[in-house]
Amino acid sequence: MVSKKRRIVWDLAARAYLRQAIVYIKKDSPQNGDKVKKDILASVSALTKQPEKQYAPDKYRKNNDGNYRAYELHRFHISYFISADIIRIVRIRHTSMEPKEY
Repeated sequence: MVSKKRRIVWDLAARAYLRQAIVYIKKDSPQNGDKVKKDILASVSALTKQPEKQYAPDKYRKNNDGNYRAYELHRFHISYFISADIIRIVRIRHTSMEPKEY
């Protein structure tokens, strides 16, 4: 059975945090800022292929029924929600920040 490809949707707060983080990284190293941005965007795009199987349920999500998943890349914790037709990037936080349940 062929599953339909879900589209990626970013929450405004997640997009703003990523943009802010990349600007901060670029202050020290423009090359590293570009690399982190490229790697994160590529990993998010790859979620369209079997998002349920790629990563574990998000341990910081309260009452998670398994539709909220998360992974870490370049010391960023990236949380996403899986529905029938979209994958929503709900949150990005640097791993050095105090973990917050949501």
